[in-house]
Amino acid sequence: MLERWSQRLFRRRDAQDAAAEPDRPEPRADADFVRLVRALPLGVVFVDSSLRVRFANPASGTIFDFDPARAVGAHVIASIPNVELERRIDDALRGEASVASMTFSSGQTTRIYRVSVYPIAGGEQIGGVAVVAEDQTDVARLERARKEFLSNVSHELRTPLSSIKLMLETVIESPDEEAADLFLPQVLAQVDRLAALVQQLLDQARTESGQMKLHLREIDLEEVAHPIVSSFEPQASNKGVRLSLKAMRPVRVEADPDRLAQVFVNLIDNAIRHTASGGSVTLELDANGNDAIMRVRDTGVGIPYRDMPHIFERFYVVDRSRTRESGGAGLGLAIVKGIVDAHGGAISTESMLGRGTTFTVRLPIMRTGPRS
Repeated sequence: MLERWSQRLFRRRDAQDAAAEPDRPEPRADADFVRLVRALPLGVVFVDSSLRVRFANPASGTIFDFDPARAVGAHVIASIPNVELERRIDDALRGEASVASMTFSSGQTTRIYRVSVYPIAGGEQIGGVAVVAEDQTDVARLERARKEFLSNVSHELRTPLSSIKLMLETVIESPDEEAADLFLPQVLAQVDRLAALVQQLLDQARTESGQMKLHLREIDLEEVAHPIVSSFEPQASNKGVRLSLKAMRPVRVEADPDRLAQVFVNLIDNAIRHTASGGSVTLELDANGNDAIMRVRDTGVGIPYRDMPHIFERFYVVDRSRTRESGGAGLGLAIVKGIVDAHGGAISTESMLGRGTTFTVRLPIMRTGPRS
């Protein structure tokens, strides 16, 4: 249909140019089709054999950054100054159609389009060229994310698997029991790391697919937080970090206690790992208006300003060398944000490089009261 209409367009315009006759109303079928093409989200441009624009819909003006009405009659290069597109239009006039991704920038915005350029027959000769552009920016972004995801998962799984393989080979080849006593506990630790990573991947997948199930009930934040803080005390003590819990007042929320525990675990573990000996990590529980407030403060290394917008992205890590030492996979904060979002809450971050970081979680409050 598009090709038949464009053929008719070229023939009619050529006849008009030759006879210099006034523009006559299009037949109803053609008029309906023009309205359809004008309403398309695809950019559609018809170029004649002399490389002049015969038709351009509004979407093409947005894509190629020109005025469609003023472009009609102008040379295509004057309207769309793109060398690659000019070459492909020349190829189409010689009968060679093409489909390729092209990048166009308008101001500070850069988008990727799938641009199809194909010849339009005009009798025995090629009467012109149709250019159709479809926005593929989101598709390209998803494909890039897919490749990064596979690359990161492969890396994170390969490291512990390689360690397990090497240690088990050493145990098998060694004639004494000392090797087993030394390496088998490390093997178990790496297996635990793998299991934790797989669980994180599952949690992240559920979060992104919107399939995270919450078992909501009324809970006291301090009752959930206290045993978790206690469980981290040996890790903090071994590193020389002071760990404390400050509950300003009783605060109750409707939440999934297991998921909320994941939030506490990931934030506290992250804070301890990035705080040097002599520093401190504090979990604060409070309320402000209709919000329950949970803050995890540390006096650690802090987060560079350029990294702040990305810290909740999956597999994003501020310092890969530091992450290898601490064992992080870059999933913890992404999972935390997913859990908080699922509860209808919000999470924010404040940080100063070399001075520490504060993560603040806000959840809808149920009830507060004075401390007894």
